[in-house]
Amino acid sequence: MSTQTEGRFGKTMVPGETSVCVIGLGYIGLPTASVLATKGFHVYGMDVRADVVDTINEGRIHIEEPDLDMVVRSAVNSGQLRAGYEPQAADIFILCVPTPHRPDHSPDLSYVEQAAKAIRPFVQPGNLIILESTSPPRTTEDIVVPLAVPDGMKVGEDVFVAHCPERVLPGRILLEVVQNDRVVGGVTNNCTEKAQAFYETFVTGKVLGTNALAAEVTKLVENSYRDVNIAFANELSILTDRLGIDVWEVIELANRHPRVNILSPGPGVGGHCISVDPWFLVHADPDHTPLIRTAREVNDKKPQYVIEHVAELAKQFASPKIGCLGITYKADVDDIRESPSLDIVRGLRAANVGEVLTCDPYISSARFNEFELFDLEDVIEKSHILVLLTDHRHFKKVPRKVLQEKVVVDTRGVWR
Repeated sequence: MSTQTEGRFGKTMVPGETSVCVIGLGYIGLPTASVLATKGFHVYGMDVRADVVDTINEGRIHIEEPDLDMVVRSAVNSGQLRAGYEPQAADIFILCVPTPHRPDHSPDLSYVEQAAKAIRPFVQPGNLIILESTSPPRTTEDIVVPLAVPDGMKVGEDVFVAHCPERVLPGRILLEVVQNDRVVGGVTNNCTEKAQAFYETFVTGKVLGTNALAAEVTKLVENSYRDVNIAFANELSILTDRLGIDVWEVIELANRHPRVNILSPGPGVGGHCISVDPWFLVHADPDHTPLIRTAREVNDKKPQYVIEHVAELAKQFASPKIGCLGITYKADVDDIRESPSLDIVRGLRAANVGEVLTCDPYISSARFNEFELFDLEDVIEKSHILVLLTDHRHFKKVPRKVLQEKVVVDTRGVWR
């Protein structure tokens, strides 16, 4: 694949001669910025958090992601990557800011609005603006275009705007940023072509062109599909629990059917994608998304079921000690956003059903001080009940002999 792409509109995209300004240096922005820097782009990353900017400029990282520390250190030391608190002029702007939802599940687009406004003074003719943040339908056209594009510039001729949602799995981000197929949706056809030309300089997967609205909805549909499937598994886990049979065995046997593929149940659904994105579709058309809404409600209620189940088990002890293993939303990452594991720990502590001892090897006391975290050995030794909430690799190594001495609640099915 050529690293030089001749653009039909404006400057030729040659990594060594092209500058990129990445807004937001979190779980998506920093890996994206570092990969682009290693591909030869001149990358400037902007974040409002002083500790993040200072850490990156020292060649270090503030998030847990395999091999990211080495890539960032190399990119910073080579001069290809640096960070600051304000945007700066560039050929390409990439917005990688959070898009959470409010308590009523309506989308909170304030970060996108702020990012779009922030880059507006720096946008010049020929620039490409890309929104990578997962967003509700029409965010690119209704928010990014009017807030980021200066007056007098015509989209598709003077400046180019597109949506290209990230499709990466935490723990594999550096690989998947490059290897995964990408969906690129421009506000106009010219915008799509311009954005495709950029991604084709570093993506080895297919770069699939469409319009901005279709790209936005495609990402939301991907995660909503998974959410619905997980909701079925979570509802099934409650049913089988009440029937007194093993949900993992039922799913394993059912999946032997050539056209059945049930996902695994868990303590709920967390992270910034699957637990959030379906609400964007529901909000876009509440009257015609009952299945998506119901799936979200099923998954949101699963943590409370786990809390009640553990509370019932605790009644058999005079002074129960409950060991909770894991507060991140998925295995072997340090991400606690929307984590059902953390919600369960909070719920058990609030319910006063016993002393709650919590362990998570990926979370340090330096960045988490809501309650004390203990070593795994201490939690195992002191607890009457062990609740596996996140299937970190450390927890999979707990000896079976130890588990046989405890009351066990395994929400992930790894101790079967």
